[in-house]
Amino acid sequence: MKKRSLPIAILVFLITSFSVAFHLEEPSVTDFPKNDFRQDESEIAFSKMMDVLTHQRCVNCHPSDNIPKQGEDKHAHRFGVSRVNGIAATNCNTCHQASNNNYSGVPGAPEWSLAPHTMRWEGLSRTEIAKSMMDRKINGNRSAEDIMHHLTEHELVLWAWDPGVDAEGNPREIPPVSKEEYIEAVKTWIDLGAVIPEE
Repeated sequence: MKKRSLPIAILVFLITSFSVAFHLEEPSVTDFPKNDFRQDESEIAFSKMMDVLTHQRCVNCHPSDNIPKQGEDKHAHRFGVSRVNGIAATNCNTCHQASNNNYSGVPGAPEWSLAPHTMRWEGLSRTEIAKSMMDRKINGNRSAEDIMHHLTEHELVLWAWDPGVDAEGNPREIPPVSKEEYIEAVKTWIDLGAVIPEE
């Protein structure tokens, strides 16, 4: 009787040990909340996107006043160019053509223009820029999908990675995120619901 009970005792011990070990290794819902990964992914994508949108290549044409800015030092546009000066000769397309002019240093891209005053970004935080960008009351009634297409396909936006040279022949600074990473970040952020982090 004793000889038969020993293997059964060992078998029970092994089954119990295996069950305990398996239970300890199995991740719980509390350890890995369902939304954590998506939230982290959204915040990373938002950060990459805003690294570009807050760069001077973008902000210079989204001024808080009516004067476009130039250069990394954000100086006022030369020749007294202003949104409200009423001088036809200072229309953006008078100088800014469909492509860069590397002889004169004048940058160019299709539909070169100053952003509407309702879309002023200069001096705003990342969260404030995102809120204004996604607000259909001031963004030209654009949906999230419209915004995604504008940010990832519009030639004027993508010009930031091909900004040419300045009047002295020096290459202009490009955003700190590659164009490919930026486009992926915008699409990821919008696909995940375009959640704007609190400040």
